[in-house]
Amino acid sequence: MKVNAYAAKEAGAKLEKFQYDLPELGKEHVDIKVHYCGLCHSDLSMINNDWGNTTFPLVPGHEIVGEVIGLGSEVKGLKVGDNVGMGWYSASCLHCNQCMDGKQHLCATAEGTIVGRHGGFADHVRGHWSWVTKLPQGIDMSKAGPLFCGGITVFNPIVLSGVQPTDKVGVIGIGGLGHMALKFLKAWGCEVTAFTSNKSKTDALKAMGAHNVVDSTDPSDLEAIAGSLNFILNTTNVKLDWNAFLTTLAPQGKLHTVGAVLEPMEIPAFSMIAGEKSVGGSPLGSIALTRKMLEFCVRHDIYPTVEQFDMAKVNDAIEHLHDGKARFRVVLKA
Repeated sequence: MKVNAYAAKEAGAKLEKFQYDLPELGKEHVDIKVHYCGLCHSDLSMINNDWGNTTFPLVPGHEIVGEVIGLGSEVKGLKVGDNVGMGWYSASCLHCNQCMDGKQHLCATAEGTIVGRHGGFADHVRGHWSWVTKLPQGIDMSKAGPLFCGGITVFNPIVLSGVQPTDKVGVIGIGGLGHMALKFLKAWGCEVTAFTSNKSKTDALKAMGAHNVVDSTDPSDLEAIAGSLNFILNTTNVKLDWNAFLTTLAPQGKLHTVGAVLEPMEIPAFSMIAGEKSVGGSPLGSIALTRKMLEFCVRHDIYPTVEQFDMAKVNDAIEHLHDGKARFRVVLKA
């Protein structure tokens, strides 16, 4: 199959029209006609080779929704015409301890959709049937793409950390990830605090699910909620005063990061020891949890706030995201 796509030919380059041939369809693989694909900061990182694992030419795109148009002979649970999605991972080994324990996203040899292969900024993309997820009835496909990366990234910690509907929780960084965390946690039943450095956003943050808004740069604001939160989710990728946030946690509270903070996080030991507090992190989520998240989204009408660009305007969309203008996720329409 000949695929029409957009690719970066070298680090930092603008995307150009690009064609490549997919080999004969494997017996466990699925071909997807792409309808929409989200644009994520991870796509920018891969285009710029920030993580040192990009292979060029690179076709980005790992928040894919579309329609099944081809099936291998041993594909399970899917049929031609099904509406499906595929995220950061496109395959895993299915035999290691992690995969057998239902934690396929922790598989050491999992295949990244845009790592060493081509992704969804294209008219077609291919993946292993296990990671091609059938969309539930009634979902809005035009907004569903970012759920397969940003959505599951912030949904997984809620389940992993055992967050209860009676908990008081906080979210640091209300951007592409954080705004979805607000929506999930409100629907979960929690009292939600949004940490922001710009309190002029208070009304907008409350509209997205925050019950309280705290200025993370104001010591008096932080002191006012000291010892009150059961769970804090960090979605930023910048160095912060982590001890200041630890002081807002109640005993046995948890600070969990999904933001890829590149600098070492300075966590004072006594800030954790005194209240039996803990710090953790996680990537995306398992196949089964992704399915549950999608059902949860349909049940509670939860979607990312998106801006849509035509796929042909992909470079405009990338510039829009790079310049910090996205509110809050960008989706490309094929």
